[in-house]
Amino acid sequence: MDRLPHLGQRIRRARTRTHRNQAAIAGLCGIQTDYLSQIERGLRTPSLELLIALARELGVPTSQLLGEAEAPRRPFAPCIASDVVAALLEGGSGGTSADPRELRVRVDRAWDLWQTASDRYTQLGLVLPQLVRDVEATLRALHAPGDVGLRRCVLRGAADIYNLLRSYCRRAGRSDLSLMVGDRALRAAEEAEDPGRIAAAHWNLSHVLLGSGQSDSAEHVARQGIARLGLCERSRAETALVGALELVVAVSFSRRRRWWDARAALDTAEGHATQAGEGNTHRTVFGPTNVALHRLSVEMEAGETAIALQVADSLDLTHLPSIERRLTFAVDVARCYHRRREDVATLVTLIELQRDAPEDLARMPEIREMAERVAERVTGPYKRQARGLVDRLSPR
Repeated sequence: MDRLPHLGQRIRRARTRTHRNQAAIAGLCGIQTDYLSQIERGLRTPSLELLIALARELGVPTSQLLGEAEAPRRPFAPCIASDVVAALLEGGSGGTSADPRELRVRVDRAWDLWQTASDRYTQLGLVLPQLVRDVEATLRALHAPGDVGLRRCVLRGAADIYNLLRSYCRRAGRSDLSLMVGDRALRAAEEAEDPGRIAAAHWNLSHVLLGSGQSDSAEHVARQGIARLGLCERSRAETALVGALELVVAVSFSRRRRWWDARAALDTAEGHATQAGEGNTHRTVFGPTNVALHRLSVEMEAGETAIALQVADSLDLTHLPSIERRLTFAVDVARCYHRRREDVATLVTLIELQRDAPEDLARMPEIREMAERVAERVTGPYKRQARGLVDRLSPR
């Protein structure tokens, strides 16, 4: 009897860690919400069959709910090019003042690599260090009264490249650097007096805060970005930025398990998407498809995996200009399959992901853990494929 409260606490901990409510888990396991509540409070003992069902829906081994020790997992080491870190910390030392038009071309090329190249970390690790140094060196050289126009041009480029670095650093596991470059992007956009880039910088900073678990602050920063664009008639680009910021609000509600508020924010964003259409304003990839991708994520987090997979089946991502959005979509689909314990579908999705975005998956420890759990369960020829996937995802 002494272990019952601890078992219930472990079930509750596993459920809240994935931001899922009792009603969703109870429904998937065929029990009443009140019964699950009693289990979590230690008032009832689940049968072995129910315990296995709970573990399946929560995406954890049954042994974890029973409190048995798991085999230690290999630590995840953030992967980020050391030259990029050095360039960010040196403040432009070693850079060369360049023609602003040339810098603009280099910044756009870097963004194209980030959004389209399967080996984007490798390529950007070669491009970003000197680009950061040259942008900073050019800004230092443009301080004469007659340089105002050119300086603003370079500041816009600085805002864009630091927004890229925000995503690069976050994906590489360096939230500290991500926050630093996000702040630099906002300061550059404000000095350039560019409303669109100021809003884009708020969008980027709010993503940093989401990544570090500060959902309330992320919502606040996103709403600040919306306010900066004003309430009067907006251009199509400004409408797209407002919509992208509304998606951040939706995600922040989802992280706090406020599902209806999240869905309401998605409906608001969908209205903006209808006006703006598909696009890539300030590299936000905002449009109806992106709203649908966020709807998939919210329903998945809410435990409505069947609805999430229905949304996924209705989507065509071939036109999206961002490998990152396609990656996020595939990861969410894999999570849905994994929660339903559809191991073969999970495996096939992960193998395709590893083929299309190997460098990204190497930076996602959650995916490796998912693959390891699938490898423990599948049999026959799938076992060999699953073990091969785990090996490819393991740190070298």
